[in-house]
Amino acid sequence: MKKIFLLPGAIFLTLELFAQNNSSGDHSANVTVGSGIGFGTIIAIVASWSRNHSILWAIIHGIFGWLYVIYYLVTRGNK
Repeated sequence: MKKIFLLPGAIFLTLELFAQNNSSGDHSANVTVGSGIGFGTIIAIVASWSRNHSILWAIIHGIFGWLYVIYYLVTRGNK
């Protein structure tokens, strides 16, 4: 149950790590999000593999990222 409380912090940390704030002198801000595999994608792939042992499902769940991680945390007690 404690891991559910860590999820919002992990999401915030991921966004902070992959976002870069570029401010100019006219007080406008541009936010650039880095490309690549994010932390949520990695967690989703590992969770999917531990449950299903299928590369296809791991890829599909990796695309959904944090949505699958949340689903995994909610439904894992039922298995």
